[in-house]
Amino acid sequence: MDRAGASCGRPATLHVELPPGAQAARRARQVAARMLALDPPLCPRPVAEDLVLIVSELVTNAVTHATGPYALTVSMEEERAGIAVSDGSADLSGGHGHRHEERTAENGRGLRIVRALGADLFVSPSDSGKQVIAIMTW
Repeated sequence: MDRAGASCGRPATLHVELPPGAQAARRARQVAARMLALDPPLCPRPVAEDLVLIVSELVTNAVTHATGPYALTVSMEEERAGIAVSDGSADLSGGHGHRHEERTAENGRGLRIVRALGADLFVSPSDSGKQVIAIMTW
C-alpha cells in the first residue's frame, strides 16, 4: 500500500511496500517519480531525476544483495530529500560479500553512483533487518 502526505510546499512522505525481485526497482521508480513530479518548486526536475536514480540504485542493491521484505520511504522538504530502502537482512557491513574484482565490475557501482550524485549514505538497523538511507540536499 502506498501512503503519501501531500506536499504543496510542505514536507511530504511516501512509504510503499515493494514486491520481490526485479519488479521492486521498477515499482519504486514509478512511485518516486510520481511523488517528485507533484511539486516542482519543492523538487526541481534535474534533482527529481537524480533522486529517482538513487531510488533505483538503492532498491536494486537491496534486491540483489539482501532478503525481503522490501520497502521504500521517500521524505521531502525544502531543498532536502531522504530516501530509505528497507530489507530483511541484518548485515550492516555494506560489503555484501563481494570480492574486490566484483565491486569494480559494471554491476557493482550502485552505492558509488549514489555518492557521486551528492547523497550522504547511512545504514541503520530496523525491526525487520536494516535500512539504507540516502540524504540529498540541493
